[in-house]
Amino acid sequence: MYASFPGTISVIRLRTGEFAIPTKRRRSSGTWEFVVRRKALLSKPLFLTFDTEEEGDSYCKKLEKLLDAGVIPPEFRDRPERYETISELIAGYLAKKSVASSDSKSLAVVDARVGSTPLTQVDYAWAEQWVARMKHEKILAPSTIRHHVGSLARCFDWASRLGVTAIAQNPLRFLAKGYATYNDEDKRAVRAQKRTPKEDVHRDRRLEADEEKRIRAVLSGVKAPGKQRPFGLAYQAALECLFELAIESGMRLREMYTLSPEQINLAKKTVFLEKTKNGDKRQVPMTTVAAAALRTYARHVEKGTRGMDGFAQTGGLVFPWWDGQSASLDQVTAKLSRQFDRVFKAAGCDDLHFHDLRHEATSRIFERTSLNEIEVSKITGHRDPRQLRRYSNLRGSHLAAKLW
Repeated sequence: MYASFPGTISVIRLRTGEFAIPTKRRRSSGTWEFVVRRKALLSKPLFLTFDTEEEGDSYCKKLEKLLDAGVIPPEFRDRPERYETISELIAGYLAKKSVASSDSKSLAVVDARVGSTPLTQVDYAWAEQWVARMKHEKILAPSTIRHHVGSLARCFDWASRLGVTAIAQNPLRFLAKGYATYNDEDKRAVRAQKRTPKEDVHRDRRLEADEEKRIRAVLSGVKAPGKQRPFGLAYQAALECLFELAIESGMRLREMYTLSPEQINLAKKTVFLEKTKNGDKRQVPMTTVAAAALRTYARHVEKGTRGMDGFAQTGGLVFPWWDGQSASLDQVTAKLSRQFDRVFKAAGCDDLHFHDLRHEATSRIFERTSLNEIEVSKITGHRDPRQLRRYSNLRGSHLAAKLW
């Protein structure tokens, strides 16, 4: 099966599954060198030296069994890269981990403000002091504080799992509930600077009365009251479809306009999101209304007469605004948000924003189904099911409305 000569490599061509059997050669010194390659597990080949061929065969046979099981012996594992400061850790995290764009922006701010902090100083006391500085010095909104803490906490989690820092436990995960809200001490510190503490504001805007009907009318080209002509819209059918998907599925704007045909399964009424705001993957079930909206939109797409297959035939994405370049995502989001703001104002919904439709959709799920918070979070993509508890009250008020 192989021929061995001093100073030459004898390659064995037999394969075990998808992996090549180690190659081996007899050196001029009389020892034997074995080379083990596993691209999926090992970053580089292993060069092993044995006194005899039998010793090498025996050792490599045991090693192969471990590698077949996906186990890398400790002595062959790559030594993890070490980081000394928060700035170095953030740079490594962004370079090696796929991170949501919102986290990347937040981490850039965090890096500029606390990046020089040595990781050896990062403990629970440091975490509390950092939050206090964001309130007392920067006077940030509670939502912004939570965003900065959350993005850095995910970075610390990654580092802890890989053992690339001295942080054994992530101190940011131990912050008390409500840490971002300004307490009495925080308010006094801010007012002493003759400034106003930031309040924790939750938008609870819902579609009221006939607002949904008025918005649909504007999107379909009906002349709005007080206007001389219908509202002119580019990609009208696509805008109509986005509106329906938003209030029926709870998907975020960016999650929808970046969809490819392969992510949509109309037969099973599901949408698979490969990358979300949180960086997670999730499968979104569609209502019959959402599925019907996609089918209607497909008929407006060139060669789209056979459902979602039509989009694949054009070689493009489902919606027309994104060119596939991630650098333009923020611009597309801003452009579409402004477009919908114009639509909502024309419909007489001046204070309505597109993201409010996600709140509307989530509220409807709680009102119209018996799904619990964990089940709903799998649909909406809320990382913490506790974020959905405020929606649970809708069930009580919905039932109360039916009582005498």
